[in-house]
Amino acid sequence: MDMNIETPEDQNEENSRRVQVRFKTKLKPPQKVPSNSIAIPSNLTRFGLSSVVNNLLQAVNPEWKSEPFDFLINGELVRMSLEQFLLAKGISAEKVLEIEYIKAVAPQKEEEPSLHDDWVSAVDGSNPGVWKAGGVCTHILEGHCGAVSSVNIIKSDGLKYVTVATASKDQTLRLWKFDAEELVNHPKKIRSFKILRGHKASVHSIAAETSGNMVCSGSWDCTISLWRTNDSDAAGNQVSIKKRKGNNQVEEPQLEGEAISTLVGHTQCVSSVVWPQQETIYSASWDHSVRTWDVEMGKDLSDIFCGKALNCIDIGGEGSALIAAGGSDPILRIWDPRKPGTSAPVFQFSSHNSWISACKWHNKSWFHLISASYDGKVMLWDLRTAWPLSVIDSHKDKVLCADWWRGDSVISGGVDSKLCVSSGVSIQ
Repeated sequence: MDMNIETPEDQNEENSRRVQVRFKTKLKPPQKVPSNSIAIPSNLTRFGLSSVVNNLLQAVNPEWKSEPFDFLINGELVRMSLEQFLLAKGISAEKVLEIEYIKAVAPQKEEEPSLHDDWVSAVDGSNPGVWKAGGVCTHILEGHCGAVSSVNIIKSDGLKYVTVATASKDQTLRLWKFDAEELVNHPKKIRSFKILRGHKASVHSIAAETSGNMVCSGSWDCTISLWRTNDSDAAGNQVSIKKRKGNNQVEEPQLEGEAISTLVGHTQCVSSVVWPQQETIYSASWDHSVRTWDVEMGKDLSDIFCGKALNCIDIGGEGSALIAAGGSDPILRIWDPRKPGTSAPVFQFSSHNSWISACKWHNKSWFHLISASYDGKVMLWDLRTAWPLSVIDSHKDKVLCADWWRGDSVISGGVDSKLCVSSGVSIQ
């Protein structure tokens, strides 16, 4: 059965051409519309299409409450009118057009920001239980004598005990352990159980191996060092040190660790490292390169040069194989190393207005990632369109870090000393 649908957009253009479409979706009832084809105006944009789908859903279920949708034609998100899209893609409007609809990806709520005393330069949202209500600080990890440049949750015992690694401009890494579920009336200060020394300049980035038994670090000394994270001093490269408190009391011993190996090849600051597979480390550098390292051999397997100093890197997307990186221009670049000629990005997103400081793939999606920039914005991206799905404008100054949290929230920190949380992001 064919139907004609009138929407507010076509009331202004009575002579608008109409096209036959059939809506389909992978969403479950009650979010499924009837499968019959309908005639709609060709001048509809995604907002008009969303209105059509919501009207169809309300016709089936009068209690349905409208929500925003996005639309795919041949696997590409529609970001112009239907007529413009069909013309740009060379798609005939004479046949019934199949349009897939999905939930729109955009934050639904801005949570109360958590205020800090200084810049928020690093954030890790991989453990859903570490943070509590907005503005509530439960633990302070105290010990570095320089700015903390990177943080990584390396082990979690359920949602309770958490081991964290930090990197600092004081040229050291520190390992910390605390009870994330501990009830405290005021922030509890935690001392590191292990200090890792060996870099000859500021440590800029840190990443944990998948088991959490090792971490790697990138430094201004142009090297990547690998370290063990165990909390015993059985290994020969560790020594136990003690610090004295007042009244001649002795604190718990701290361990010191040395790097077990060092990866050499970059010629400028190693600004970002990730360790997604046990045998492979990826790094980005101010020397304009992305490098892939064989951990066991300690060798550089491949290089990608992009002509810009790089600040961040992450691995994800299809097959957890795509490399996203950003740096000293407004362009977020994505490479697929499985394809020949990988020096050319397979995607480039250029909606930011300044340097890109962070990028992060969603761990449950082949298509979605976020980027943060010195322009003060965090952007949500989908590989199926060149335009950002959403622009988060919570910060009043440069954004220095960003990550996903709990699968449906984006967290970010910046020069304005705020940790911001944007929640309600629906990723399918």
